Amino acid sequence: MAELSFTPSLSTPLRYAAGLTLTLLLAAVAGWLGSQPAVAASGLGSLTLAMLAGIVVGNTFYSRLAWRCDAGVLFAKQKLLRLGIVLYGFRLTVQQITAIGLSGVLTDLLTLTSTFLLACWLGRRVLGLDRDTAWLIGAGSSICGAAAIMATEPVIKAEPQKVAVAVATVVLFGTLGIFLYPLLWREIGTTLLNMTPTQWGIFTGSTLHEVAQVVAAGHAIGPEAENAAMIAKMLRVMMLAPFLLLLSRFGGVGHAGGGVSFPWFALGFIGVALFNSLHLLPQPYVAVLNAVDNFLLAVAMTALGITTKFSLLKQAGLKPLLLGLLLFVWLLAGGGAINLAIQHLLA
Repeated sequence: MAELSFTPSLSTPLRYAAGLTLTLLLAAVAGWLGSQPAVAASGLGSLTLAMLAGIVVGNTFYSRLAWRCDAGVLFAKQKLLRLGIVLYGFRLTVQQITAIGLSGVLTDLLTLTSTFLLACWLGRRVLGLDRDTAWLIGAGSSICGAAAIMATEPVIKAEPQKVAVAVATVVLFGTLGIFLYPLLWREIGTTLLNMTPTQWGIFTGSTLHEVAQVVAAGHAIGPEAENAAMIAKMLRVMMLAPFLLLLSRFGGVGHAGGGVSFPWFALGFIGVALFNSLHLLPQPYVAVLNAVDNFLLAVAMTALGITTKFSLLKQAGLKPLLLGLLLFVWLLAGGGAINLAIQHLLA
């Protein structure tokens, strides 16, 4: 008689509860640490600390808890992050969005186009990578990280291992950006380039990979930079749908399922910001919503850290990582030049 085994379903409430509890606890600890004067003085905000805590746990003992916690962790990484982004709109008004709008759209469009075309050329002609790997890394670097890669995968019908390699590259360099962008702001942005926090925020939102990474990097600089970064990033995220349509139309490939995924949470973000501009909610209620949003984003950052596996980087190999590095350098240097040029032209 065959031995029976029981593996808990991913949909069981217990598994969601375990993973959510883990991310909630780590986010709470990160929030407490971030409020300590000595830690705050170092420039490490609660979101960055939450990401670091998740990385430590994810690459140490989490493997023994994964079967129980994966569903809740993925829920926090995907659903709670999107809810946090939508609620972020309560920090903004339509006046702030329109003030950044034109320069943000032009900057995002030029940065996206140049980065993806560079990925195609470097990946295929210089590094000899296959088309799908180059396109996936290019999409993740130029638009919105892992989300763009996952959305591009059915359009070009890429193999799962190529998707995993591309995700590993954008997670690695995007995570590096969380720490590097605030450092560059202090050492270069305010002195050599004489940029305002808003201008640096647009640069951050138009060049850093993931939405969560943009939030963390902007948060480490200050509210003005964080708000500008989020607006620029949301404008960039909304370019995902037309990008995928163009890719399916001119890339010589078909897309599965007959449709292209649209980032609806970006529209939710804009809608909440428009509602907030009407000032219908009393300020104390808005303050509570912002505090809830901070915690939701910290929970999502924790989950993102937990799912950042160093083992994936080993599997990726040198060439995909080199392409990710070259695009990261381009986003910093070339994206910075595009930002400065647009700011000068529209001044």
